Amino acid sequence: MKVADLRSGSFEGSVEGEITELEEPKKITTKFGKQLTVANGTLRDDSGEIKIALWNEDADKFSKGDTVRITNGWVSEFKGELKASPGRNGKIEKI
Repeated sequence: MKVADLRSGSFEGSVEGEITELEEPKKITTKFGKQLTVANGTLRDDSGEIKIALWNEDADKFSKGDTVRITNGWVSEFKGELKASPGRNGKIEKI
């Protein structure tokens, strides 16, 4: 699957690309009072780019320039922009 093929919702299969931007991880508090860590960035392949969110332990595992694979992930839409993440049931790994 290519970045350009991703649509809002869960996806089966995998997408691969290079992390071209990655912010420093930051702590956030959910509306339910739970503390989480998130690092936002950009994933690019030869078809385009998409924003990514790396949560908790994944936020510290990856760096700008890493090539990664997201398998069985999730795509959300916020302010008209798509953002991919491994979600609860997916995974992300360096390749």
